[in-house]
Amino acid sequence: MPSEQAVDEYLDIPYVTSQPQSPFHRFDLYVPKEISTRLLCPLICFVHGGAWKSEDKFDQVAARRLACTTGCPVALPNYRLTPKRPTPDNFLRHPEHAKDILGFLNFICAVRGTAKEPPRVPGLPYEPHQLVLVGHSCAAHMLCSIFLNVSSHSSDAADANQLCPSDTLLERTKALVLSEGIYDLDLLISSFPTCRSWFIEDAFGKRDSYADVSVNKAPTRHHSGHIKWLIIHSKGDTLVDEEQSQAMYNHLKDQSAQVDKSFDELFEDHNEILRCDQYVDVLRRFIEVISALE
Repeated sequence: MPSEQAVDEYLDIPYVTSQPQSPFHRFDLYVPKEISTRLLCPLICFVHGGAWKSEDKFDQVAARRLACTTGCPVALPNYRLTPKRPTPDNFLRHPEHAKDILGFLNFICAVRGTAKEPPRVPGLPYEPHQLVLVGHSCAAHMLCSIFLNVSSHSSDAADANQLCPSDTLLERTKALVLSEGIYDLDLLISSFPTCRSWFIEDAFGKRDSYADVSVNKAPTRHHSGHIKWLIIHSKGDTLVDEEQSQAMYNHLKDQSAQVDKSFDELFEDHNEILRCDQYVDVLRRFIEVISALE
């Protein structure tokens, strides 16, 4: 592992500026103190997991470590969560979580401020023209819902079309890294039946089948062939089985996507990998390869 750099922290930056502002529509940014404005490192955007209903950007130790070890800035967004005890008055379901993440990414891609207007992303010394997006657990599903054409097999095309990325976002996204991801909800229920009542029904509603909101059959989007994918899965994960990641890897291969996998380097449990050096090192090595190709 390379020596770690010191970073500057910019916390609770709103990406939805309408009032009243929500803590779920904010992100943190970690910028290495020695960042090179000449090399224009990619901006890493790390989206946390939590079964669509828990966790927070403050919990993500791995993201700060990424900024320290890669020399790249790292942004960590929050997004609205499904309540742990949903009622008819407060429930929040897919695709609302992913819509928040798309809003965050659109904010990141927006033009920086002028001499008369402050930058939209304080602390970032340049406009991010290269994005590396990292999604853990349910966030892998959210990113795939945006970057794959889920409307092709969805029963609610209107919902799916709300997740269509802009041409600018597609162009700037250089890589997607997905760890311990959830991609096929029916397959997950067959492996872990309690997941249905634990979080799937709350986040997606009660259904006989969740095939139309699963992402491992959705085709890649037009003009996304340049995106490089890395699918990560730990041998020690007891919450999401490797069958999920293998199915997603096989699907992307069938779509002729540029995809690689890391299934034999990690041995910790689902969230424990986020606190281990090896996880950060897997991401660092992949990001270094991506950066060297630019």
